[in-house]
Amino acid sequence: MILIVSATRQERAFLEPRAGVEVLVTGIGLVEAAAQLSRALARDRYDLVVGAGIAGAYDEELAIGDGVVVSEETIELDLETGSVLPLPAGMIVHDRAASDLALVDRLVELGFRSVRGVTVARVTATDETAARLRAGGARIESMEGFSVLRAAEIAGVPAIEMRGISNYARERSRSQWDFSAGTRGLARITKAFLALQGLPS
Repeated sequence: MILIVSATRQERAFLEPRAGVEVLVTGIGLVEAAAQLSRALARDRYDLVVGAGIAGAYDEELAIGDGVVVSEETIELDLETGSVLPLPAGMIVHDRAASDLALVDRLVELGFRSVRGVTVARVTATDETAARLRAGGARIESMEGFSVLRAAEIAGVPAIEMRGISNYARERSRSQWDFSAGTRGLARITKAFLALQGLPS
């Protein structure tokens, strides 16, 4: 059984009910995604978790309406200066989580781009913040990606994250926000992925 996880119903409105697939709508943000998915994984057994939603891109090498697969998600769990947190000996900060790279490779073979993402608690609305997050290696941002991949990792369930580009994460008057285009990109990559799993639309 595949569990597709989205923050909102609108992001997965294209998805018709089908055998072998369940959908979980978590609500928006890191905490909602982590809590709702963890509860679902504690209640039922799944073979695969698919994080599916829209995202903002940090540069125009990614077009609005593109569907992308996220190889790795990071989250800022450090000092504001970028220095690591001073922790007791033996403590580890889990600030990155990865998609199943074999599944990522299959989507790349179909022509979809693989990117790194960063999960944020608020939408980037300045060029300065966009530049800082891009400097850390991220190409896109979401508000749930890390939570979904990390919760699946803790539960021991393979996972993959896919996104449709809905805007540019920068000064808002130049963001070119287009929810519909983002969901169309998400629909293309999600349907392609389900077909790979033997679940054509």
